[in-house]
Amino acid sequence: MQQVKNPASSIALRVATAMHQMGIDGLPRNYELVYEAYAGSNPELVREFIALGKNKTQEALDALGRKFLPHHHEDGILSRQNGQVRAEMSNFISLLNQEKVSLTDYGRLIGHASKAIMTEDIDHVELGHSIKALKAATEQRASQNSNVVRAVVDKTATLADLQREAEDAEATKFVDPLTGLASRRAFNNAVAKVYANPEMPVLCSMVIGEIDEFAKLPELMGPAVSERFLKQVAKVVEAVAGTEDLACRFDGGRFGILLYTSDQQEVNRIVDLVRSKLNTTVVNSGNGRALGQVPMSFGICFSQQAPNAFDFTSFTEKALAASKAAGGNTVTIYGASDYAPKDWLIYKKQPVGGF
Repeated sequence: MQQVKNPASSIALRVATAMHQMGIDGLPRNYELVYEAYAGSNPELVREFIALGKNKTQEALDALGRKFLPHHHEDGILSRQNGQVRAEMSNFISLLNQEKVSLTDYGRLIGHASKAIMTEDIDHVELGHSIKALKAATEQRASQNSNVVRAVVDKTATLADLQREAEDAEATKFVDPLTGLASRRAFNNAVAKVYANPEMPVLCSMVIGEIDEFAKLPELMGPAVSERFLKQVAKVVEAVAGTEDLACRFDGGRFGILLYTSDQQEVNRIVDLVRSKLNTTVVNSGNGRALGQVPMSFGICFSQQAPNAFDFTSFTEKALAASKAAGGNTVTIYGASDYAPKDWLIYKKQPVGGF
């Protein structure tokens, strides 16, 4: 199958050139931020990136990155948790040291009391004082033991909470909070594993779909209904992907599926199934007017068409861009006669409902 003459990897050169021209340090987090801005998949990110002006400071870039690419800015969370753990352990050690001193003092008192009691010529007054002091020290020791036990339980519970928080923070990196699907980061990790052996990549296919004119949905449907619709789309994508494949939500109305098959007919069937299941009528929550069906465009690429994970994703993104450029509600496979309206454009339909 013929590939396009100008592969989408050219965006890498554009990003590197732009970073050099703007004096942006070549940090991985900066590269991904600039890449996402140039790809244009997140209009809000693009607007805020442009608003930074020509001289973009690292502080401003990191602030933008924390908002749109939080997985690159985990140091603050880890530093805070490490600080808390160190503080708790320091307090715990201090508590044990205090307990050690207290036990030493108690042992010394027992020794003195025993010596006094064992003395043959001890008088009753001195014996009474020794027994009284030993009783008071024992009661104090019992009270301190109880406090130590409670303190140990509290410290252990605090450390367990910090561990759970760290585990939860780790898990959320790979989950889209709105839909519960895998996140873009989880998808990127899975795609990287496809090329773990560059000479023999796993035979699979990537599908990226985007709701056409997604930016209009909140206005037409209302924010709450728009979110419910995204969750509905996510359920469809997840159900169609199955347990062996990976479905994720990138951002906005963009979804990705990594299918562990390179059979074109099977990929054809799966994409068509997604489209048919989403063939529903959407109603405006404000006035009750039917908006019609919300169309979705798709781009597809097979792992054997791309030499690495970056190109695999870029080629799929370019196929999606071709679908949208063709008017939307279209499916395009990378390399299909330079995206001429054949073969994989057979699914094109006219948008309805004003989308």
